Amino acid sequence: MSELFETQNKDAETVLLVGVVVRGEEEWRVKDTMDELAQLVESAGAEVKGRFLCRQQKIKAGHYIGTGKAEEIADWIKENPVSMAVFDDDLTPAQGRNLEEILETRVLDRTQLILDIFAQRANTKEGSLQVELAQHQYLLPRLRRMWTHLERQQGGIGLRGPGETQLEMDRRRIEDLIRTIKRDLELVRTRRAEQRRGRKRHGWALVSIVGYTNAGKSTLLNRLSGADIFVEDQLFATLDPTTRQVELPNHEPMLMTDTVGFIQKLPHHLVDSFKATLEEVVEADLIVHVIDASHPQVETQIDAVHAVLDEIGALDKPMLHVFNKIDSEKGRNTAKRLMRLHPRSVAVSALTGEGIDRLCDEVADCLKGRKLTLRLSVPLSEGKLLATLQKSASILEQEYEGANADLLVRVSAQLAAQCRGFEVEKTTDM
Repeated sequence: MSELFETQNKDAETVLLVGVVVRGEEEWRVKDTMDELAQLVESAGAEVKGRFLCRQQKIKAGHYIGTGKAEEIADWIKENPVSMAVFDDDLTPAQGRNLEEILETRVLDRTQLILDIFAQRANTKEGSLQVELAQHQYLLPRLRRMWTHLERQQGGIGLRGPGETQLEMDRRRIEDLIRTIKRDLELVRTRRAEQRRGRKRHGWALVSIVGYTNAGKSTLLNRLSGADIFVEDQLFATLDPTTRQVELPNHEPMLMTDTVGFIQKLPHHLVDSFKATLEEVVEADLIVHVIDASHPQVETQIDAVHAVLDEIGALDKPMLHVFNKIDSEKGRNTAKRLMRLHPRSVAVSALTGEGIDRLCDEVADCLKGRKLTLRLSVPLSEGKLLATLQKSASILEQEYEGANADLLVRVSAQLAAQCRGFEVEKTTDM
């Protein structure tokens, strides 16, 4: 059986969505991911003209949905012309080629659509490199599909015609590009690692904001830091990571990084391409997981984020769940319910500011074990150490008597080791 839903706006580039419910699969989950696919289409600047939901026993190797279903969709497209058909799962090169022949329109899968959005949103050199790597890794096994127009010129048994020659040339060129991009990204990772080491030397707490796309991560960072990061009600509104300094209630500074949003069915090679960015999450002292409490599938979104964190090896890091959008009644009620399941959590509205003070207190509490509070008596002759303390420590009290500086400071464990020998007292952590 199939289900069709039509829209009326004829101005935008039009798209038909296609999803499959395989026997044993829960239909609501497929409909949920198709709703998300529709949002992705809108984020790419197109409009959904219809949806085709197929129910079948299994995925068909040749056409993904089988020839009968494909012909049914083709008949609908003849009566309702669309720019393309977008499938909710990844297609093999053969499936894509076979479907285009029957449907007589462009065929994209979920990954191609996401890559198109990423290409639109990448504003930095690093972001562009990561998108380019993902695009080429996706393209490489699909080259043969692109060269089917030369099939008649190819040789017989050995396929020695000009089409095959061009195919091999393109394959080698893309493989070379992939190696070059990986080298460039390795330089990015090296620079990021050096930056993190510098921050740690200065005692900066590193906090990464993660969450489902459109959960309100950028809005929250704007609220906490006073920054002006681009915010829009669409999937993947921001792609490049943004880091800002935030001061906690205990006057401790921290660095918060807003990372790329996650979605369901996030292709593995996209996660792999964005490792340079996602390392910010792996190396963070604390992960702040921002959750849209007003979303009808909020628990599914939480699971999707946890799955990606598990894939990059960050699921076991200290995490604070932040249930956002409690300015709506649905969001407030859902947050109350889910906070009982996630003991380390807080409810906020990044839009109105409600709950932000409580969030800052919780973040400070999560990070309090990172630093030690020391009472020091440092000779003024130790100018290098005093300069380091002024630059990298939180000085709570200071008094100068004779040839010594008497200080009450909060320092990182690394800086505390440099102060060994000048301690008057080590107090409890604050």
